[in-house]
Amino acid sequence: MEFRALGKTGLNVSEIGYGAWGIGASNWVGAQEDESITALHRAIELGVNFIDTARGYGESERIVGQVVREHAGEGVLVATKVPPKNGTFPAPGGIDPAETFPGEHIRASLEKSLQVSGLEAFDVFQFHVWNDEWIGRGDWQETINALKQEGKIRLFGVSINDYQPENAIELIKIGDVDTVQVIYNIFHQQPEERLLPVCQEHGVGVIVRVALDEGGLTGRIIADSTFDEGDFRSSYFAGDRAAQVEQHVAALTADLGIELDQVPETALRYVLGHPAVSTVIAGMRSVRNVERNAATSDGRLLSAAEKSVIARHRWERNFYQPA
Repeated sequence: MEFRALGKTGLNVSEIGYGAWGIGASNWVGAQEDESITALHRAIELGVNFIDTARGYGESERIVGQVVREHAGEGVLVATKVPPKNGTFPAPGGIDPAETFPGEHIRASLEKSLQVSGLEAFDVFQFHVWNDEWIGRGDWQETINALKQEGKIRLFGVSINDYQPENAIELIKIGDVDTVQVIYNIFHQQPEERLLPVCQEHGVGVIVRVALDEGGLTGRIIADSTFDEGDFRSSYFAGDRAAQVEQHVAALTADLGIELDQVPETALRYVLGHPAVSTVIAGMRSVRNVERNAATSDGRLLSAAEKSVIARHRWERNFYQPA
């Protein structure tokens, strides 16, 4: 496992992190707790030292806390998120921060996360949505500073709204954030334009989510793919979206001259190829996926020719919105 600096925080994180949404949330149908626990243990054994969870991920914080406590002293870092008080994802414009992240809500959510996880503190505490309109307004910043001083959190971060990578640039520039979490993948290349260079300039750690496009960049989504009722992927790949994904992945593999089973590795190597990226939090519910993803952190990146081909396969869209 290779490690990278988490911005200018002084922490080093594994290139492959563990995205823990799928192991605890009911809208990822099929997760089995015993399998999740085994997978998480295996990830830590292979050098994964960064785990990302959230208050809104069902049983995830409890499971993560249980496993991390069993690896006490091994330097495993845990990040969690506080959901907006108004429950609105992503954060719309024109909303006062008193409606989303008032201080009392931030503190109450953190205390609940600490209680559920059994951890004494979180290494990274993130707002689950963000809008640059909130800078200098409300009491959220005062609360975050107090929680740091109390030793309940080490770092503050924001999870940038889906497909809005520019919507944290002002926060980064004023220096009030340690990390940002952002969607970045072969299809969604927009963060390369402004966000990632600004993060590099200001020493902000970059946590990449959805590097595999919620399964779209695994090579396993085809036109007739179906998902159980209640699984969020049934809406993410609704209508003809699965067929679109199959076509785009087929074109990508043809241009690169690779097999379908090489798509996940290629997708991870592409994201890791940007020097601003600190870690990629892949969702991994099985030991097989843990071992496969961890193996991509071997120091080998894509060639300039491969990156040039991938640049032609940019496909900006938002499947989180209704089909």
